[in-house]
Amino acid sequence: MTLRVVQWSTGNVGRHAIAGIDARPDLELVGLWVSNPDKVGQDAGQLAGLGRDLGVLATNSVDEILALKPDCVVNCAMADDRLFEAIADLELLLAAGINVVSSGPVFLQFPAGPALGMAEGVKKAAVAGGVSLYVNGVDPGFANDVLPLVLTSVSERIDQVRCSEVLNYNTYNQRMIVFDVMGFGMPMDHVPMLLQPGILSMAWGSVVHQIAAGLGLELDSVEEFYERLPATETFDIDCGTIEEGTVAGLHFEVRGIVNGKQVVVLEHVTRVHDEIGPDWPQPAGLGCYRVEIKGEPNYTLDLQLLGTDGDHNTAGLKATAMRLVNSVPAVVAAQPGLVTALDLPLVTGKGLVVT
Repeated sequence: MTLRVVQWSTGNVGRHAIAGIDARPDLELVGLWVSNPDKVGQDAGQLAGLGRDLGVLATNSVDEILALKPDCVVNCAMADDRLFEAIADLELLLAAGINVVSSGPVFLQFPAGPALGMAEGVKKAAVAGGVSLYVNGVDPGFANDVLPLVLTSVSERIDQVRCSEVLNYNTYNQRMIVFDVMGFGMPMDHVPMLLQPGILSMAWGSVVHQIAAGLGLELDSVEEFYERLPATETFDIDCGTIEEGTVAGLHFEVRGIVNGKQVVVLEHVTRVHDEIGPDWPQPAGLGCYRVEIKGEPNYTLDLQLLGTDGDHNTAGLKATAMRLVNSVPAVVAAQPGLVTALDLPLVTGKGLVVT
C-alpha cells in the first residue's frame, strides 16, 4: 500500500526529507507546505535540490494541505524559536486526523518531568483525531534512543550508559541555532537560550528518561553541566564570523541520577574549530555519535557521519530527515496517541536498496 505524504517545510532538514520521500516506493509526495512566500508555486523537486520536478507545487495555505487528507505529514519546521506555535501546528494536523512524524519540539521525543504538561495538548489531539505523533531525528533520536538500547542487549551488567555527540559545527549553516541558541561567537559571559537553567533538561531530559525507561529504571533526578572555551583567533564559519575571545567550544551534559550515581548521561562536545578543546573528547572520523556502556563488558560504539559531499553535517541533517521518513509506515500503523521509539517496531530502510 502506498501512503500519501505531505512535506512540511523545506529548510536544512526538510529538503532532505523530500528526497527521502521520493526515494521510497511505498510513499507518495502529494503536498508541500512552506512558510516562505517566495517559495510558493515552486516545484518540490527544485526546492529539494534534486534538479528535476516532482509535480508537487509548494503552498503556504494550511487549508490546502488539510484538504489533501494525507496519511502523514513529515514536519521538519524549526521549533526552537517558536515553541508554542510549533505545538499548535502539530495539534491542528493531528486533530484533522493526519498522522505526523516531526523533528520537534524535541521534548516530545519522550516527555518527562516538566515537559509532561506541555505534551498534553498533542496527546489529546492525536487521540481525538485517531492518529499518531512521533517526534525523532538523530539527536535527540536514533543516536540516543534505539542505538544505545540495542547495545545494552549484549551487556551482563550496566553501570552507566553515555551517549555523546562529538561534532564540529563549522559547516552547519543555520545562524540562529549556532549563534543565538547555542551562543557561539558570543562573549564568554553571555548566557544563550540553550544554557538558561532548565533548557538542557527540557530538550535532552527526554533522552535520559527514555533510556532509563528502556532499562526499567526510574530516575531520582536530572542534573545539568556545561563548560565553554574561547576562540584563540578570529575565523569564519559557514554562518558567520567567530571573533577571537568569543565562544568557540561548548561541552554540556544532561545526567540521569539514581542513588547518587550518574547512570545515564547525554553529552555534547561541540566545536566550531578543530583545534578548540584538545583535551575534550575527540570525534571518530570527521564527526560521530558515540555510545559508551560501562559495566561488564565495556563497550564503545562510534557512529561516524559523512555525506557524499564530504561534509559530516550534511550526513547529520540527512539522518534526521530519514529517521522520520523511514518511520512513516510504522507510525501510520501505530495506535493513536504520542508514540516513542519504545513503542514502534524495528524501522528499516525498506525499499531503499539500489540494485
